[in-house]
This record gives sequence, structure tokens and C-alpha cells, in this order.
Amino acid sequence: MTHATCLPPDLHQWVSRHVASMDTAAVTDASWPRGDSRVWRVRAVHGEIFVKLYPSTEKYEREVQGCEHATRALAPHEAPRLLASDPQRPAVILSALPGGVVRGLPLEVAEEQRVHRLAGDLLRRWHGTDKPISDREHRRIMESVTAQAEEAALILKSLGNQLSPAERNLVRDTARDLPDLARALPLAYRHGDYSPRNWLWDEATGHHGLIDFEEAASGLAVEDLVWLCGAAWPTRPDLREAFLAGYGRLLTSTEQRALVLLASRLGVSYLSTGLTKTDTVLIDRGRTVLQHMVRAPR
Repeated sequence: MTHATCLPPDLHQWVSRHVASMDTAAVTDASWPRGDSRVWRVRAVHGEIFVKLYPSTEKYEREVQGCEHATRALAPHEAPRLLASDPQRPAVILSALPGGVVRGLPLEVAEEQRVHRLAGDLLRRWHGTDKPISDREHRRIMESVTAQAEEAALILKSLGNQLSPAERNLVRDTARDLPDLARALPLAYRHGDYSPRNWLWDEATGHHGLIDFEEAASGLAVEDLVWLCGAAWPTRPDLREAFLAGYGRLLTSTEQRALVLLASRLGVSYLSTGLTKTDTVLIDRGRTVLQHMVRAPR
């Protein structure tokens, strides 16, 4: 997805009221190719800032609440700070953090293990900072898990003949077992997209950072491990070991089984969407995740 690098005029006016000496010639589109939000990196007199424009009020509110949670849970260098917000646009201005996005960085094995250990430690503190979960939120979480199980059942019915027998059994287990498993799992305030594309690594200082809170919400704590379980850990058990060392504990057998089923639901969803849209990237991603989860301990 390609966007113009300049800020829309009304957004530019709003940003200029909050940011001193903004350099209009140094605006860079930093949007994620498959994302719905618009993000710009802007140079200002006191350093860089990020401007983010959301497709919905819900994502905006989650980002704001996520920034507030980060202020309580993390050190100043570990998460951006909210400099200004406007629910009417809806948009925010965020401070910049040092370092680069971990996804795609050419890290040596030892350094990559260190990054994953720090990521586990950061998530432990993110999950460990109390944020009360109301009865209404608890019902929403359980409804979300039930909806994921129902999605798996529908996809199994429509695509079952395109899955191997082992994959069909796994998706069937997901549809049948996930809601009951969820009732026994710890709840937490989740980041919602905890993966290397939202991690920052500053080699010079050894600091690990976290960005992008627009999916943050209360949910199953183990949901923050789904991407890692489906994409990173199957081929890199050393990264799983490093991450869990930072997280401070191993997963329980119930958490491990639920994690595999959640990752399987995500994989079969990728596959279904990819086949519907003839998107080979999603098709390959879905098949890879399912193949990994068939072999995963559960």
C-alpha cells in the first residue's frame, strides 16, 4: 500500500499546534503495508515524533489506553509516550524511541536470543501490571473465544477437503475444545499484536521497546504468544526458551494446548481468507502455521 508522504492539511494544522518547529520537508510515510492506520514519521526541533491516524474510534481508544498502561508498566525508553490526542479525527502524536524494528534486523543468534529474552521480560511486566477486568469485559472475552471456535468450525466445514487428516483433526479440536480451555486460563491486559514487527531494538544501549497499541485490550494472556507460537518457535526452539526465561515461567499444559489451538485457528483463518481473495501470501502463511501446529506439543 502506497501513501503520500505529506500530512493531510487538517492533520498538519493540528500537529503544528502541538509540535514546535515541525519540518514539513522531513515527513516520511511509516504505515504498515497491510494495516488500516496511517502513520507518519515527522522531524521536529526536539527530535522525531510519530503521527498516527486511525480508521476507527475503537482503535484510537485502544492506542490511548495502551499508552496509559505502558506508562504504568514500562520504563520510559520501552514505549512511546502520548504527546497529544484528538478523538474527533481520531489521531495521536507519539514520541519516538531509539532503535529499529526487530523484524528484518540482521541479528546474530546470540543477540536475537537476547532480544527475545527481553521481550519476554517486557511482556511479563506488561501483563503483571494490574488493570481490573469487569464482568462485562470477562463476558466479551469469552464471547470472543467462542467466536474463534465457531469460525474454525465453519472453515472446517467449507475447506475440510483442502486440509490433511491431521490438520482437520486439529481444527476440529479447536472448534470443540477452545471455549472450555479458555475458562481455565489467566486473563490480562493484552498488547494484542505482540510480535517482532512491533518490537524495537537499540543495539547501542541494549534497550528493547514496544510500539503499536491499537489492538490492546483485556483478554487471555496467552493470546499475546500466538504469533510466536505459530511463526517463530516451531523452527527456533532456542527463541522460545529465551522468551520464556524472560517471561519468568514455563507455560502450563492448559496454556500450551490453548496456545496451539489459538494458533491453529489463526492459521486456518489465514488460509480461508487467502483462498477467498486469491492471496498467495496468506495461503502460504496459513498452510505453514497449520503444518507447524500439527507437530507442536499439546
